Amino acid sequence: MAAAPAATEFRRINAGYDRVFRDGRLSVGLVVPVANYEHARAPDLRGQTERIARADALGFAAAWLRDVPFDVPSFGDAGQLYDPFVYLGLLAGQTRRIALGVASLILPLRHPAHVAKAAASVDVLSGGRLILGIASGDRPAEYPAMGMDFETRGQRFRDSYAYIRQMSERFPRFDSALGRAHGDVDLLPKPAGGRLPMLVTGGSQQPPDWPVQHGDGWMIYPREAGVQAQIVDDWRTRCLEVSGVPKPVMQPLYVGQVDVQ
Repeated sequence: MAAAPAATEFRRINAGYDRVFRDGRLSVGLVVPVANYEHARAPDLRGQTERIARADALGFAAAWLRDVPFDVPSFGDAGQLYDPFVYLGLLAGQTRRIALGVASLILPLRHPAHVAKAAASVDVLSGGRLILGIASGDRPAEYPAMGMDFETRGQRFRDSYAYIRQMSERFPRFDSALGRAHGDVDLLPKPAGGRLPMLVTGGSQQPPDWPVQHGDGWMIYPREAGVQAQIVDDWRTRCLEVSGVPKPVMQPLYVGQVDVQ
């Protein structure tokens, strides 16, 4: 019997994912805050909601929020300050079409039941526009502040991912290090499309093929164009070899404004 041909288009998951990721197409989103604060640790967030509403009206594909639980001066800036799910709830009510993303949620630092419920809530309230980037975290100081071990974050990342996926089912049955369900409890609401789109950031302390097998896409860091092209080509090849399904890639870029006199 001949093998089924590999899929040639990205799977459809929800309205946000389908808007941002279309095979052979480039989409452009914005990272919140939409501001230059290179000389400050924390941004001025006044007017940001209005800017994202304007980006929605102009046709930008997505607005992305970072998850920075603690301000760690030795590491970098403090992000957009607000909890991403609280902020996404506000933006869901102020926008209509733009996808609402987290790039990326530090999965091991939250219990996956809270992640699953908060993410599904935003997804439903926004009409299926949530895209959830997930990461293992790279700021060691955050882990002891949460009473957690930085070195074992890779295992907790996998356990959290599995928990969230299983909780999208009706009255699931599973046992894990982070909790168990034996068909006696259910988590509501369910994601708008039945599944949360989750994109793995970098390696997230996982074996090379784990993001290919489990993620709905891959978030990577910017590199020299030739090197990045090779990495993306390798990702595409491995997606088809390992899962038979193409999956998208996204990356952040800083864009500077130059005033010409």
